[in-house]
Amino acid sequence: MSATQAPASERRRGERRAKRRPEPPEESWFGAIGVTDTQLGDSGGMDDAESRYEAGLASSANAAADSRFLTRQARRIISSGQTAFDRIYRVFLGARAALGVALILTVVVAFFFGARPTLPVILVSVGYAVLALSMWLLPRFNRAVHPHELARLRGPQWLATIGADIVCFTSLHLLSPGGSTFNYVALLVLPVLMAGVLTPRLQALATAAFVALALLGSAWASVLSGGDATALMTQAGLAGSGLFVITVLAGELAGRLAREELTAKGSLELARQQAQLNRLVIEEMQDGVLVVDRRGRVRAANPAARRLLAPTGMCRPAPFQLRGVEAWNELVKTVERAFNEAVWPEAGRDVVLEFSPGELRTLRVRIRFTRRTDSQAGEEFCVLLMEDVRNMQARTRQEKLAAMGRVSAGIAHEIRNPLAAIAQANALLSEDATTPSQRQLTQMVNDNVERLKRIVDDVMEVAPGSVVDARLIDASATVREACQGWAQGAGVSLGAGSAVSIDIAQDGLAAVFDPDHLRRVLINLLDNGHRHSSKASASVQVRLAAPDESTVRLSVASDGPPIPPDVERYLFEPFFSTRSRGTGLGLYICRELCERYGASIDYRLRTPGDATRNEFNVVMRRQPATAQETAAAAS
Repeated sequence: MSATQAPASERRRGERRAKRRPEPPEESWFGAIGVTDTQLGDSGGMDDAESRYEAGLASSANAAADSRFLTRQARRIISSGQTAFDRIYRVFLGARAALGVALILTVVVAFFFGARPTLPVILVSVGYAVLALSMWLLPRFNRAVHPHELARLRGPQWLATIGADIVCFTSLHLLSPGGSTFNYVALLVLPVLMAGVLTPRLQALATAAFVALALLGSAWASVLSGGDATALMTQAGLAGSGLFVITVLAGELAGRLAREELTAKGSLELARQQAQLNRLVIEEMQDGVLVVDRRGRVRAANPAARRLLAPTGMCRPAPFQLRGVEAWNELVKTVERAFNEAVWPEAGRDVVLEFSPGELRTLRVRIRFTRRTDSQAGEEFCVLLMEDVRNMQARTRQEKLAAMGRVSAGIAHEIRNPLAAIAQANALLSEDATTPSQRQLTQMVNDNVERLKRIVDDVMEVAPGSVVDARLIDASATVREACQGWAQGAGVSLGAGSAVSIDIAQDGLAAVFDPDHLRRVLINLLDNGHRHSSKASASVQVRLAAPDESTVRLSVASDGPPIPPDVERYLFEPFFSTRSRGTGLGLYICRELCERYGASIDYRLRTPGDATRNEFNVVMRRQPATAQETAAAAS
């Protein structure tokens, strides 16, 4: 043999040996498919912080009941709290215990009727009953069993269950007299069925083959004792064939059960993820969402809806009764009308909530229905999608203003060059002005040129495309410095009895903003508040506080006359002013600057009992600041 042929032959022999090499022993159907635990791990479960809508969804029992994606059988499997393998194994242990008790009762009944079993039969029956009852009742044996523990013929679990059953039942069959009325062959179905369900297929077939050989051996012994060979061997062969059929069918049924449990686990995980995603989306929606039944009971309400139903803050979480609150009467009538008509306009209808005289809130309400699953007649729930009409109008105006802002920025940029030429020409004319009337005219031109420059600068300040330099600032120090600077410029003294009261909850409140822009917003609000206030002590109140861990609230309130509703809707629009000399860009610029840094600004009218009813609120994002960041922001 040549040198090149030798390695090739060695390689072929190695491949043949690899093919003959035994594979690792397979587990039962449940272990092979991977169904070892119906409980999902930490990575598959939901967060500990559960939603307010379906508390307890993270637990398997409640989660299965809440899911709409699982069949009733799948929910039953998941909610049982055990694996399918463990459930079936415990059922087999219970069946063995019941069978052991039945064997003892059989011996007792036989004695009672005069048919005395032999002593070996009595001993085997009592020994099997003690073993079966011990494994079923004692805590030492009452534990979870994994599939691989029954996949080994020499394993203690297999020997104590299937092996013991085969030995005991075969012994009873061999030890019973030939003329006995007791037939112990049927008992051998239990270990064969147990092996078919809980052990690998090859091992289960081997168990059935061993039992069939034992039956054939017993029949052959009976033939040697003078029995009918044809009848005895035929009966043993049919019984053995039936055991093989039972083994195959049991294995197929076990495989189907394992696949169904695996599918249920996957469906439960998908349902959990979908439910978590739905709750997250609904809770973060800007529109209010209410789920109301026919009795007027609110089953679910997202935070936006709870804010819309309360004059300030949020109403109580669901579930709660919609009836009984006077401010919600119109909403209750709307729900009743929707249920009676069973239809609702696609665009929705307006509903007015009156919390107190003069304090109204108009909501655009769209309604959708959910039908009952067991009947197509009538509606079970209605879903209310609510939105504040003012927000809708503001959003529409915002879209128009965005387009106008781009045009205004372009126009302002083009105005700068001729404006500079006018200023330069006016400066040359002022040098030649000799009479008071000429100097007055040139000064008038200069004042209006400066005013146009400020307007152009303001427009360019909020022009689209401006670079945002957002960073963490010390809001407490910035507000305090801005108030002091404004007071010096406006000639207002701060302190006891001052017209401006400053209340800063704590030092070092960190917020995401630009310090210069925050000063500009605050100074604009102070100018407006002080201009319309009574100038009495604490007629303007500045407050800075952190209502929660994620926001910082800056409020400027004054005791001036309430802003009329027809003026309030245009407060933050550009070029709208109630003063003849005003540019109408102050509040518009404040809003644009706030939106740059993820903040918001709004106006609200306090209750009549408050002296400072007019209040502007600026809500900024809050982040925990380190000592170095706070010191850098303060400097």
